[in-house]
Amino acid sequence: MQKMLWTTVLVFLLKNTFAQFTLSGTIKDKSTGNMLPGASVSIQETFLATQTNADGSFRFRNLKEGKYLLKVSYIGYKKITDFSVALSGDQQLTIEMEASAFLADEVVISATRAQANSGLAYTEISKEELAKQNFGQDLPFLLNLQPSVVVNSDAGAGIGYTGIRIRGSDPTRINVTVNGIPLNDAESHGVFWVNMPDFASSVNSIQVQRGVGTSTNGAGAFGATVNLQTNELNTEAYAELQNGIGSFNTWRHTMKAGTGLINDKYVFDARLSKITSDGYIDRASSDLRSFFLSGARYGDKSILRANVFSGKEVTYQAWYGVPQDSMASNRRFNEAGMFFDADGNMRFHNNEVDDYQQDHYQLFYTYEFNRKFTANVALHYTRGRGFFEQYRQDERFSRYGLPNLEIGDSTITRTDLIRRRWLDNYFYGTVFSLNYNPNNKLDLILGGGYNIYDGDHFGEIIWAQHAQNIPQNLRYYDNNAVKKDFNVYAKANYRATDKLALFADMQIRTIDYTFLGFDNELNNVTQNADFFFFNPKAGLSFRANEKHESYASFGVANREPVRRDFTESTPSSRPVHETLYNVEAGHRYQMKKSEISANFYYMYYENQLVVTGSINDVGAYNRVNTPESYRAGIELEWKQRLHSKLELAANFAYSQNKIRAFTEFVDDWDNGGQIAIVRENTDIAFSPAVVSGAALSYRPVKSLELTLLSKYVGKQYLDNTQSEDRMLDAFWVQDFRVGYIFKGLGMREIGLNFLVNNFTNVLYAPNGYTFSGIVEGRRQDFNYFYPQAGTNWLMNLVVKL
Repeated sequence: MQKMLWTTVLVFLLKNTFAQFTLSGTIKDKSTGNMLPGASVSIQETFLATQTNADGSFRFRNLKEGKYLLKVSYIGYKKITDFSVALSGDQQLTIEMEASAFLADEVVISATRAQANSGLAYTEISKEELAKQNFGQDLPFLLNLQPSVVVNSDAGAGIGYTGIRIRGSDPTRINVTVNGIPLNDAESHGVFWVNMPDFASSVNSIQVQRGVGTSTNGAGAFGATVNLQTNELNTEAYAELQNGIGSFNTWRHTMKAGTGLINDKYVFDARLSKITSDGYIDRASSDLRSFFLSGARYGDKSILRANVFSGKEVTYQAWYGVPQDSMASNRRFNEAGMFFDADGNMRFHNNEVDDYQQDHYQLFYTYEFNRKFTANVALHYTRGRGFFEQYRQDERFSRYGLPNLEIGDSTITRTDLIRRRWLDNYFYGTVFSLNYNPNNKLDLILGGGYNIYDGDHFGEIIWAQHAQNIPQNLRYYDNNAVKKDFNVYAKANYRATDKLALFADMQIRTIDYTFLGFDNELNNVTQNADFFFFNPKAGLSFRANEKHESYASFGVANREPVRRDFTESTPSSRPVHETLYNVEAGHRYQMKKSEISANFYYMYYENQLVVTGSINDVGAYNRVNTPESYRAGIELEWKQRLHSKLELAANFAYSQNKIRAFTEFVDDWDNGGQIAIVRENTDIAFSPAVVSGAALSYRPVKSLELTLLSKYVGKQYLDNTQSEDRMLDAFWVQDFRVGYIFKGLGMREIGLNFLVNNFTNVLYAPNGYTFSGIVEGRRQDFNYFYPQAGTNWLMNLVVKL
């Protein structure tokens, strides 16, 4: 009898320990009863998430008995954030969603974002995730822990000029849009985040696509796409104050406020920011100011929104880097503005600054004709103007098109002077998209844009030691460039079955570029370059169940050369456009306490532009096309709930990045000319084989979060020769972040955040440059590095009223 009793108890315990149940259901429109395919369904406090099938159904298997909270979202409907389910056996649900009284802002950028079934590699970063890491540093530093990302800062502490590389691709190859509007500079293709200080405080979500990605507006994506969204409806009034302080005399002040929804139609949001810092590098100071204003009118079928934002920066130049010879004795040395006085003493020009302002104006209109058809159109205008100032010692008059100075019997050929090099530009145009969903299986998008850049480039001499022969208001160079960029794309997402989804994307892009360059007789003349690109993409995803999903995609991208490639060459030496063929394939596995994904990629380049050291027919060290090069790698991501209070998020990327063959040219300073060296199968510059990041978060209580942040970047080469004489060492940096939130003192919420960067005080440099020459029969390398700060800290107080 006793044996039977213990057996019964054991069976009961095993049943309750290992019993696994299924939670399934359907999502439908509350008013019409129509099923909602493609709705996102997730279980809070787990990593389980899925999308509803064509019939609006979903299913979660192998769940233990207990209470669960579901989160359901679908564009055009009110989000459900806390649908409670008490699970004690298999259960079938019917969840009704209420159509929103307002059109969702998400439809404005949905045309340029990757969808779950597109077969692409991408990561979403929410507003809440950004806020945790936002201490006033430039936006690239907030993306530092994303897969395959390496960031750097000229000033060494993340404020001022910063850069980002993704899969080794530099900023000129990363397409960036704000609400679907291009942000990359039309000529250089770069994004200068210093012109948008504290912009992260106005961002609601970011999507980072790695590889070719989906078609979007602006410069071609040759390594990644960063898609920023600021448009969001805040229905409740709010006010927020942020004040921060940190190492290197860093101060940050931000004010945000919003009216909430007025008369169920109108909403206004605003932000005002000021950030100052001395920088880690000598004199690498930053004085950054910005604002963001947004107003919208919401109707049941339309949205009219206007955004105005601006950034003003004055930064002391730190872009020269630190010479290798100075790294051991003074790794903070900054040679910008350096000159020697009459007694031979080293001095520095106190206004060797970059001074630039950029104003953005955006107007959006979205109209929903019916639940199947929505149209979006946006107008944009960007005004940029500013200069960088330089003290130049012992400059020849002839370099500035000036005659020598004759004083009596003496001829003066050189002078000290201060010059300013100006940019004065306009960028304007329109982007649009038409979204059509004829049935539960098919989504169609037709989109595109037409954008015009009109930029003046000129230089002025504002002071000279010998100024008698310098005319007033002289512009020693003055030229204009106009670039017209048109693109149109069509995308289709098709649910072939409940498990299989197909994606197709076709883009046509044309470019007309007029600029001042050299002709074949080396005369400076206005020229024109035209391009026509066809960029197809296709992908598929197969979701075996709510835990397993596999995907694959193939894409082609074409990209025109940048301004310098045109202006510092002749039609004979001008490089041709680059082409990228990109394959992505991966698998995602989601469980209750963990989420694991693996992505494999192969990026094959035709005519990739690289620096080889060669001098072209106008005497410029221009980039040249290399016939074959590639990037191939694997990216792993892992999220694990180790304990109810402990969570780990980690990623690891391993890659090979190779140029099949090219010829390097080294200046022969002994005899003149250049020496040619054939290189084969070498690593592409700034492309580390290993990049990894991790965040280990611990919540001892609900209001307190402690996070250990870790970043490892393998060795990188400064050029394409794979020489360890011209290399950046690998580094492993540890940060520690504390966030504490409480309520009281009549405030809605008070947050105190503290970040210690590089608490192990690692001395490292993630960026640099090099050049070489033959001196006395031997090669000499001149390496420059951008060292980052050792242990430093930032603190931020957030008060929400």
